[in-house]
Amino acid sequence: MADLSLHGAIRGKRIRTTAPDKATPCPRDHVNRVFHAPAPNRLWLSDFTYVSTWSGFVYVALVIDAYARRIVGWRVSRTAHAGFVPDALEQALHERRPVHRGGLAHHSDRGSPYVSIRYTGRLAEAGVEPSVGSVGDSYDNALAGTINGLYKAEVIHRHTPWRSFGAVKFATLTWVDWFNNRRLLEPIGNIPPAEAEERYYAMLDHQPVA
Repeated sequence: MADLSLHGAIRGKRIRTTAPDKATPCPRDHVNRVFHAPAPNRLWLSDFTYVSTWSGFVYVALVIDAYARRIVGWRVSRTAHAGFVPDALEQALHERRPVHRGGLAHHSDRGSPYVSIRYTGRLAEAGVEPSVGSVGDSYDNALAGTINGLYKAEVIHRHTPWRSFGAVKFATLTWVDWFNNRRLLEPIGNIPPAEAEERYYAMLDHQPVA
């Protein structure tokens, strides 16, 4: 890297964006900090973060498929209103079209947007099993926090200050496309998430029929 004048991105300290509401009933934790999946559409992870701009904070929600760490849904919002987190989920459901009650679990922290009636009701309607971390700390949703950290390090912290909502939205769109299709991820064999999923489905196509 030094020979090529390359410098690694430095991730900042993670800041909690949600606080658990102990009075709200929560789904069980079906993940128990094991953020691995045997196939795509078996485990999704959701989290959101915020970006400071000249015109105020912008909020970014991500939905990640744990198998290859592919971002399957995202949304950028000017406010942390109750609808923007379900919008990211809706994009993931539209793009992936998981089988109803086909074994997909959705994991998040205990933030109020994720345990709301609207969010859990949409999961139930889609036949997705909800899962919520058992403790209000970053380790309960560590993989989603890791992807959020990469987003902040590779996009947000490198190009501050941000002028507007539109600039953050376009940069997020560009980064998600790059992350899914061209970024090499060491945990999945130094290939991009899209390629890892393609290899999985190609392997299924070549399995002999019993």
